Amino acid sequence: MASNAPTTPVNADEVSTLGQRWYVLIIMMLVYTISIADRYVLSTLLGPISDELNLTDTGAASLGIPLALFYVTMGIPLSWLCDRTNRRNLLAASVAVWSFMTALTGFTRGYIDLLLARIGVGIGEAGGTPACNSIIADYFPANRRSMAMTVFALGAPIGAWLGTDIAGMVSTIHGWRSAFMVLGIPGILLALIIMVTIKEPKRGRLDIVDEEKAPTVMETLKFIWSQKSAVHAMTGAGLSAFWGWGLMWFTPLFLQRTYGMDEGAAGSLLGEIYLVGGIGASLITAYVVARPSYTDPRKISRLLAVVTAVATLPSFLAYYTHDLAFAKFMWWLFIPAIYFYIGPAMALCQNLAAPKMRAMAIAISLLIANLLNLIVAPWIVGSLSDFFAGPSGADADSLRLAQLILAPTGLWAAWHYWRAEKYIIEDQKRACGYV
Repeated sequence: MASNAPTTPVNADEVSTLGQRWYVLIIMMLVYTISIADRYVLSTLLGPISDELNLTDTGAASLGIPLALFYVTMGIPLSWLCDRTNRRNLLAASVAVWSFMTALTGFTRGYIDLLLARIGVGIGEAGGTPACNSIIADYFPANRRSMAMTVFALGAPIGAWLGTDIAGMVSTIHGWRSAFMVLGIPGILLALIIMVTIKEPKRGRLDIVDEEKAPTVMETLKFIWSQKSAVHAMTGAGLSAFWGWGLMWFTPLFLQRTYGMDEGAAGSLLGEIYLVGGIGASLITAYVVARPSYTDPRKISRLLAVVTAVATLPSFLAYYTHDLAFAKFMWWLFIPAIYFYIGPAMALCQNLAAPKMRAMAIAISLLIANLLNLIVAPWIVGSLSDFFAGPSGADADSLRLAQLILAPTGLWAAWHYWRAEKYIIEDQKRACGYV
């Protein structure tokens, strides 16, 4: 750390207006919205895509692997670039690439074409979230980042609604290819808006610590590994994604097999919960963490542990029951919890990394989360479903058993949040210079 570091944090009002901060935050939220929508659309349309391409459940799970694999492998180099170059430009380029490739998915004609298009989406999305997180951290100080990141996280339920309800409706009326085109085009327009209206902020301008140069990848990894609370928080966030989004990946197909729905009806049922329940959970989270008492990061870590542990029970019962009304009620309790954690967990990650390590820290956290929820969880559920399948192939019962095996892992995530609380005060002081 440089010796000329300031001794008190800079007031955010000295470097930006309230309107500028919130405009940037809303644009970042929209970026996250289309990113999530472009991921959920594939899950929603697994039924018609699998029917057309004659895929098993393991084969259906493999459709998510190209995006996830390139998302996580490109995340580290792109976040390294993000910590050293103009984040606004990198973000705009990333949004344009993944949106174009999403739209291009609608023109694919076979399994290989679809995989190649999803590779393009994964490469583009790898540069999006780290840049968004790093930019937001330079508009909002440490004690407001949990609130800001929770508002940013509103993009997750809104994007899930677009990728389920809207995508399912478009697919039912016009076919599954049209849904990809409808969701891809708006992102290209958003990339232009970012280039024209967003300015690149100075890195670390709201923190006490002042680094003379960006650390290397190994220096960043060494620092994060030394932050015990960061390791537990990142692991908890990764397991939350594994548990929550891993279950939801096959849920549209579960609804179609178990309750005889088409993709439009399944998307409508889930989309309503994503939109209302997810936004409600995010807004409640923003309100809670914005309270003065929650400037103590230990309370945020404790809150994440409690909410995740409590929500594990309905995540199990939703797939255990054969009653659609009861299952829907359980999803209303479970699904909001998988959005509750996003903002606070991202804020913890930001505050436990030094300013010029933040994009890399987010990329590492996303690498863990996306390996688990986009590759490992769908593969486990798909493979288990095929394993439990009868002679006629995977069905509602085999998929149900696979989901029930995954559901209790929410308790594992809760344990890591609980452990992070022990070290978090000291670790945040090391990273930001203050709590």
